[in-house]
Amino acid sequence: MRERPFIGITMGDPVGIGPEIIVKALADPTIYDICRPVVFGDYGALSLHLAEGRGPEIREIIRPSEAQGKPRQIDLIAVCHLDRCVLTPGVPKRAGGAAMVDCILTAVDMAVRKELSAVVTCPISKSLMQQAGYAYEGHTQLIASLTRCRDYVMMLAGKTLRVALVTIHCALKEVSFMLTEEKVYNTIRITARALEQDFGLLSPRLAVAALNPHAGEEGLFGQEEARVISPAIRRAKAEGYVVEGPFPADSLFYRAAGGEFDAVVAMYHDQGLIPLKLLHFSDAVNVTLGLPIVRTSVDHGTAYDIAGKDIADPSSLKAAIEMAVMMAKNRTKSA
Repeated sequence: MRERPFIGITMGDPVGIGPEIIVKALADPTIYDICRPVVFGDYGALSLHLAEGRGPEIREIIRPSEAQGKPRQIDLIAVCHLDRCVLTPGVPKRAGGAAMVDCILTAVDMAVRKELSAVVTCPISKSLMQQAGYAYEGHTQLIASLTRCRDYVMMLAGKTLRVALVTIHCALKEVSFMLTEEKVYNTIRITARALEQDFGLLSPRLAVAALNPHAGEEGLFGQEEARVISPAIRRAKAEGYVVEGPFPADSLFYRAAGGEFDAVVAMYHDQGLIPLKLLHFSDAVNVTLGLPIVRTSVDHGTAYDIAGKDIADPSSLKAAIEMAVMMAKNRTKSA
């Protein structure tokens, strides 16, 4: 890892803001100080966002090892060659959905074969992915399947706060039924190990959020804390993990943002993501923990409503690239 690592970047939906934020992020020469980015996507989709005489140029390559990592140059593995009629910003098409999935498949395969040190993903349309024949809830589940990983955790991370989720995309009324001692314990275990291996933290300090107000108020407001969450915490502590809780969520995130804990284990999507996005709306990173490869992502969607308007913010993508480089280096050190 003395040399700059090869970092794969998938374009996401070609008519979302993915291609635009790639062009903007890779116009920043500091990205090339830390890595050699390799974009997986479509030449036409990227070129829509290149101004004549300004910004980076596109250079097509076949393998990541051919990437030169030069500022003002995008090294592109052209996974697809879409017709211009498919590339109207903000107007998703089935062909674009198939292309976005092909980019993910290609990049993940190269990462598994160690041709890439990490994969960074731009936003996709979940419905288009399913129309393309991949019946997954999102990126996370697709990549876990491709890498044959059964135990994984979705974490959202910024410089001030990190949040790991026990349940991800489900109706709020289903959360209580989905929570099990094993699921909470596995989230604690995978998060702690990843913070050591990928983030370089020794004996990371985890806090676990309660599901109910006031942590259940001794059963008055719910039994999940006593029946599920507390036993999982006791099991993790018995195995040497530094973990505390369950804490009432209304005060826990304030404590974590103040530096008392290295990460919070949240029970459901909005419990964790509301405080995370309050602090890190522009620079949060979506990280999949537990995979055999390093994978980070932007923490926002395709934003069809602003696609093609040249107003998309590349901050989350730049943060995702930086985090992927850090994780790849730490993983190499711990190997």
